[in-house]
Amino acid sequence: MYSLQNNLLKITVNQTGAELCDISSIKNKTNFMWDANPDIWGSFAPNLFPVIGSLKNDHILIDNKPYAIPKHGFVRRNSDITLEKQSDDELVFNLKYNTELLKIYPYKFDFKIAFKLQDNTLTVSHYIENLDNKTMYFSVGGHPAFKCPVFKDEAYTDYYLEFEHEETAESYVLNMEKGLITDQTFSIISNQNTIPLRYDLFNNDALIFKALSSRKVSLKSKNHGNILAVRYPDFPYLGIWAKPNANYVCIEPWLGIADHENHNLDFTQKEGIQQLAPSKVFQASYSIEIDPKHLV
Repeated sequence: MYSLQNNLLKITVNQTGAELCDISSIKNKTNFMWDANPDIWGSFAPNLFPVIGSLKNDHILIDNKPYAIPKHGFVRRNSDITLEKQSDDELVFNLKYNTELLKIYPYKFDFKIAFKLQDNTLTVSHYIENLDNKTMYFSVGGHPAFKCPVFKDEAYTDYYLEFEHEETAESYVLNMEKGLITDQTFSIISNQNTIPLRYDLFNNDALIFKALSSRKVSLKSKNHGNILAVRYPDFPYLGIWAKPNANYVCIEPWLGIADHENHNLDFTQKEGIQQLAPSKVFQASYSIEIDPKHLV
């Protein structure tokens, strides 16, 4: 475990998976992250690379060869990640291609993820360098889970999500058996900017948004006001999810998406896939801003 702190916040990151596992107030010790109860969902904030979600038939095709990449990729739970840099306000972790990873993902890459703490805001930045002599294809994203409710005098239904703009948005239905995107949609909000949280909201898995105009969503309490905000300027897709009846909500910025059930398995044609030329570096960041009134 590695930590950063200032006069407002302390964060802790597990070297395995470079997984953020704590954001808490220095003064009052309030923790804003889910506790990763293994009986419900044993993760805090997995990092997603080089795929997001499920793959059709559990593999991809690159140059007509199959490669079996795990759901959400191979960064989460990866014990080969190393700490590359630590300063007063930043932790940088690194995962580089190796012989075993090349068997399931045939690109030479250097993946870095940086956690920078400034005042009441944590910025999570992804840096992906293509070390290969061919174009590299990938997706990348976050999966942070926030405690909900945060305070003992509240219920889950006292909380809601608020977008920065009014939205008319549909979520894409997942094939529940295989976790693949279908063409079916259902309405979530119409000319509104809030989604009330309730335990049955995720009975059919994650809410998946492809075309929101907002690049900020806040977790708010009817009793305590704004709790935190996630800003995701570099991410066009957004997932919102929790296990049914669980006291957390994941706000997930994505560059990429699970396979469509009719996808032809060609990784280069996957929806939302990113491509990076040899020797180039890709960068994308999101931030978590804790409301200062909860830190005193």
